[in-house]
Amino acid sequence: MSLAVFLAVLGAAMLHAGWNAVVKLGVDRFSSVLLLALVQGGLALLLAPLFPAPAPAAWPWVVAGSCLHTGYKLFLIRAYGQGDLSQVYPLARGTAPLIVTVAGALFLGEAPTPVRAAAVLAIAGGIMLMAGKGGLSRAALAWALGTAGFTAAYTMADGVGARLAGSASGFAMWMFALDGLLMLAVALATRGRAAVAALAPAWRGGASAGAMSLGSYWIAIWAFTQAPLAMVAALRETSVLFALLIAFFLLKERVAPRRWAAGALILAGIVLMRA
Repeated sequence: MSLAVFLAVLGAAMLHAGWNAVVKLGVDRFSSVLLLALVQGGLALLLAPLFPAPAPAAWPWVVAGSCLHTGYKLFLIRAYGQGDLSQVYPLARGTAPLIVTVAGALFLGEAPTPVRAAAVLAIAGGIMLMAGKGGLSRAALAWALGTAGFTAAYTMADGVGARLAGSASGFAMWMFALDGLLMLAVALATRGRAAVAALAPAWRGGASAGAMSLGSYWIAIWAFTQAPLAMVAALRETSVLFALLIAFFLLKERVAPRRWAAGALILAGIVLMRA
């Protein structure tokens, strides 16, 4: 991974942490996820004409990626309904780079060197160490691991699709647009028109958070065409380290020693990735 790609993905991780820090939408989790998907999809539709359309070979991956992103969102919502965010999110996000590392080695010939494998393990381990104390219920564990599976699957689909598309940006815009339409269809099917009406009070915060979320993963999709998927996936998840720093320095939150230890492990993984 070149220095330029490395820094770009770290920037994407900062954006990811940033929108998670600023989003206070005042709606339930389903509505929050729906609002982000609609903002991303709307922005993507506006931006799509500025980039070449994906090559024909990439369109099945556009569809697959958007379906997997929608599945990820729905699984994450269910996981949050079964367990605390502080436990579910680190498990769901920390496990995904490990799955991508194995899948990339088996199916894409992207076997990492021992040092790169150690970097992924350190980052993934640090993320999972962020989880609070106490056990998850079986249901929460199942939904969290299912979420991790969707994260790994959409990473693989987006990586392959972006490489085939000829334009990473074109691929990203159409994938985001279709993801937004799918989430809208799910919302209308399960909650009716009231699902959209309920979002009105939160549009201001949702717009800024959605724009940052779009920018974060747009960079990641471009990086998939420049570096091994496992390296990009692991480095992107360092957003939890930036979230820790934002919580401590800007939000003045108390940070437990356990989370500082987790942050140190993630930092070690970042250093190893450049070794």
